[in-house]
Amino acid sequence: MLLEKTLTGYTVLIKKYDICTMIQIGTIFDILLKGFAIGVVVSAPLGPVGVLCIQRTLNKGRWYGFITGLGASVSDIAYALLTGYGMSFIFDYIDKNIFYLQLLGSIMLLLFGIYTFRSNPVQSIRPVSASKGTYLHNFITAFAVTLSNPLIIFLFIGLFARFAFLQPGVLLFETITGYLAIALGALAWWFGITFFVNKLRKKFNLRGIWILNRIIGSVVMLASVVGLIYTLLGESIY
Repeated sequence: MLLEKTLTGYTVLIKKYDICTMIQIGTIFDILLKGFAIGVVVSAPLGPVGVLCIQRTLNKGRWYGFITGLGASVSDIAYALLTGYGMSFIFDYIDKNIFYLQLLGSIMLLLFGIYTFRSNPVQSIRPVSASKGTYLHNFITAFAVTLSNPLIIFLFIGLFARFAFLQPGVLLFETITGYLAIALGALAWWFGITFFVNKLRKKFNLRGIWILNRIIGSVVMLASVVGLIYTLLGESIY
């Protein structure tokens, strides 16, 4: 009888452990997915750094373009950390007003998509340097160009709110995982875009840059509208 109770107790403990483990894995996967998406969205629009990355890929080689993207990613992560740190002081407010903040985040994302669609990245093209320069030089210049645009913080605020990224009570490990996922998303974008441009270097021209930027803007607008609709319906897709 005692043996049966003991075995039953162990069985219950094992089931509880399995459920907790599954919840933890699900939470980490959710954070990874959200962070990756944020990293891609922040990096995708072809502003000055995006055009610079394409220019260097075409004129200097793929890895010079990727290092340029890497410099931009490090700057973006710095702004993401700054945004997250600032928002940590108002977690209670965020938790109580998550509906309105997600609504605001969707609207900000929509405006960002419209701006991206309407902008002409070709205007950001700079004269090509005769020298390739070192990888470090290409990294630092891209880092400086991205860092000189603090308005990126508002985009992070919108994205963090829209994706309900890093809610109150998250563990330090989960927080670190989230920011690493943002970095991974950004690097995946720069790796993909430099690969794409390098493969099509003979066909890629100014019109190609303009079309790519319009496609990116359209995708961002579509995602924001879907998020806005789901928020208004009281549903969640994230």
